[in-house]
Amino acid sequence: MASSWCNKKTSPISVSVLLCFLLLLASSNIRPVFSSETAGSHATNQTFRPQEELRKLEIIREHLDKINKPAVKSIQSPDGDLIDCVLSHLQPAFDHPLLKGQKPLEPPERPKGHDPTGMVTENFQSWSFSGESCPEGTVPIRRTTEQDMLRASSVRRFGRKPRRHVRRDTNSNGHEHAVGYVTGEQYYGAKASINVWAPRVFNQYEFSLSQLWVISGSFGDDLNTIEAGWQVSPELYGDNYPRGGQFDISLLVWKDPKHGNWWLEFGNGVLVGYWPSFLFTHLRDHASMVQFGGEVVNSRPSGFHTSTQMGSGHFAGEGFGKASYFRNLQVVDWDNNLIPLSNLRVLADHPNCYDIQGGINRVWGNYFYYGGPGRNVRCP
Repeated sequence: MASSWCNKKTSPISVSVLLCFLLLLASSNIRPVFSSETAGSHATNQTFRPQEELRKLEIIREHLDKINKPAVKSIQSPDGDLIDCVLSHLQPAFDHPLLKGQKPLEPPERPKGHDPTGMVTENFQSWSFSGESCPEGTVPIRRTTEQDMLRASSVRRFGRKPRRHVRRDTNSNGHEHAVGYVTGEQYYGAKASINVWAPRVFNQYEFSLSQLWVISGSFGDDLNTIEAGWQVSPELYGDNYPRGGQFDISLLVWKDPKHGNWWLEFGNGVLVGYWPSFLFTHLRDHASMVQFGGEVVNSRPSGFHTSTQMGSGHFAGEGFGKASYFRNLQVVDWDNNLIPLSNLRVLADHPNCYDIQGGINRVWGNYFYYGGPGRNVRCP
């Protein structure tokens, strides 16, 4: 659910940096979901060089020893993942120089108007279905494998999100979007319930995700974003299953008024962790835009638009039961209140491939349906 892409660069702060340092909270009841995204590496016909290959494997294993922390307990997931229960103060985020020797903070005050106890209970990642959980004082972390790293173009690129603009336009280097967004105010968080499906992804170099974005800064080199949601990415995981839960999931991201850190809550009141405020430039204060919706990568296989699906693979107009949706969209104001959106706008880069339709009612508040099949007779 919570995306966690790692990037060694510290300035400018980008999507890749921010999500690497999400500090997970220790609890046997916490079932956070997070994923890492890598840059694509298309197969090429290259001369086999044994010494270079051996050195590459040595570098990979050294890196794995660094990021896979000692586990108190390991849990085998039905989807093939291995989940390590790591002592909270040994999680990879504490390798950061400014966090050395520290421990996770105590949970902050939730935004006013937030009632997680009133939510419908959601299912979580498949590893938790066995009934096993991590011991108190540990956090669950998906173990990174050699295969994960070999799918990246290089060890240096592993875990980094490809550079791209967050602005939703038609010139996004293969990234296509159908989103709802608000702008023009100061935002201190966002909340939504997301309908989760398992969209088909055409090849391993593409992905399909649905998430919320909390954004501040300029759409150039000094952009801060926090992104949380779910995705299907064969390149990352070697399968076509969504990382992020099943059916509906609820997400809440908000800024702690006392310490300034950005926190993530998932599902029925599960507090996942936080992004320390020192990671940010613009988001150290507030966000200037919040976005919700879907994104796919279109690599134009064979010169045609991809058939990678967004959401459920159905267009917005097909409605409940077929189209995927976001509902109960809210933002957090300066006084830590959850409030409805006042000026939701919707935008689809290529509406013949993926579209979006917004609305409002008493039960779902602000909502929208979105998605599509990708390539079709109107999207060649």
